[in-house]
Amino acid sequence: MSFTIVIPARFDSSRLPGKPLMDIAGKPMIEWTWQQAKKSGAERIIIATECENVKAVCEAFGAEVCLTGNHHQSGTERIAEVIDLSGISGDDIVVNVQGDEPMLPPELIHQVAEGLEIHHDISMATLCEPINDIQTVFDSNAVKVYRDFANRAISFSRAPLPWSRDSFAEDNKTLPENWAYKRHIGLYAYRAGFVKQYVAWPECELERVEKLEQLRVLWHGEKILVLDALCDAGVGVDTAEDLEKVRTLLSDISAE
Repeated sequence: MSFTIVIPARFDSSRLPGKPLMDIAGKPMIEWTWQQAKKSGAERIIIATECENVKAVCEAFGAEVCLTGNHHQSGTERIAEVIDLSGISGDDIVVNVQGDEPMLPPELIHQVAEGLEIHHDISMATLCEPINDIQTVFDSNAVKVYRDFANRAISFSRAPLPWSRDSFAEDNKTLPENWAYKRHIGLYAYRAGFVKQYVAWPECELERVEKLEQLRVLWHGEKILVLDALCDAGVGVDTAEDLEKVRTLLSDISAE
């Protein structure tokens, strides 16, 4: 199987500006992510950034870098530019690995690419994992996904969907027994030609409300394969608290 990984690394993150270059156990975050990606079996790994400084740092540790515009509203839009600039053909599989995932297991990167390769009728694949506590079900930062019989997404939401009517009418402080909630993992594989089609579509109403770009795909009638992750996805860095947690975990690993 052949696939390309693109790692969007936006310097001007709204919550943590300069996030790609933040130090974790002596290395910038983006280098940790790139090192995990290298273990996945990808044929090619490209870091996509709008920042000359990020580009210089990444090239210094040996990465291929594509300098993109600073106008993109999402990582997917940045990847579309990389596809054009890097000569990636329409049938190629491209995996979007977020630059703030320094602990992402390479097994999951390979899994999502393989899932897309096997399902020729689908243009996009992603992963999910079980939710084991009621707090996460009601946490709007944890995106829930539910699927049909063939593991194709029915919808994604920040809300606790599906709503367990009978269980929550009696008790909304424990997990219902009649549904196993799944948290979406923000790791995507696409066919390169589909990415260019996706960015040509305008933002849809559901996407505008939920602030979830994958809803644009479902809105236009396309399928998204959602596989159960083979292992825990690790800790991503969205907040300063996440950063400190990852620093502790990776410092312990580096010390072993």
